[in-house]
Amino acid sequence: MARELSGWTARPMPPRQAHDGRYVRLEPLNADDHGDQLFEASSVPDAGERMRYLSDVPPSDRSALQPWLDRFQASPDPMFFACVDKADGRAKGRMALMRIDRANGVAEVGHIYWGPQMAKSRMATETIYLLARHLFDELGYRRFEWKCNDRNVASRRAARRFGFDYEGVFRQHMVIKGESRDTAWYAMLDGDWPARRAAFEAWLDEDNFDRDGQQKRKLEEFAAAKSE
Repeated sequence: MARELSGWTARPMPPRQAHDGRYVRLEPLNADDHGDQLFEASSVPDAGERMRYLSDVPPSDRSALQPWLDRFQASPDPMFFACVDKADGRAKGRMALMRIDRANGVAEVGHIYWGPQMAKSRMATETIYLLARHLFDELGYRRFEWKCNDRNVASRRAARRFGFDYEGVFRQHMVIKGESRDTAWYAMLDGDWPARRAAFEAWLDEDNFDRDGQQKRKLEEFAAAKSE
């Protein structure tokens, strides 16, 4: 049955504001505050492979990163955030809210680069939770999207882990770095969010980690339990 939306109105534009979590703080991108740290995170030996499926490439030096910073620190869409580790106050990665469709209540998370100190960590998981919570709980959006190159196995796996449902492939959707890209589409809906929010919060709880910071239960286990 179609959902009745006669009272629907356009959603607010996500404001340029910080989002504070337990382990990470998403701060609106600022060249002065985050530039040196993001250069450090994106100039690691395997940065080329980490950026394999992104539209940009690792900066050759700090000055090469500056035009990118200047372009995107004021951009409303994509709206970039630096991912700041609350343990030491340093930016360890970046990501963006993008393709923001206020009329229909849809936004996408993209341009994700998590450096080696952040990837596969509590910080990475919490960034997705913070943006989903902001869109669904605070702004009333209906749909949160994740898209990636269909060949990017790691990104496809991450999308599923974070609770985005697979919706299909758009063939020959884009040209990136001189190659044709088939794009895999994933989405989380507002109706999905309450159970997935509970799973995120249970997984992120400090009691779910041992003294060495290793998880006791996987996010997928919490998600499966919450959906029963």
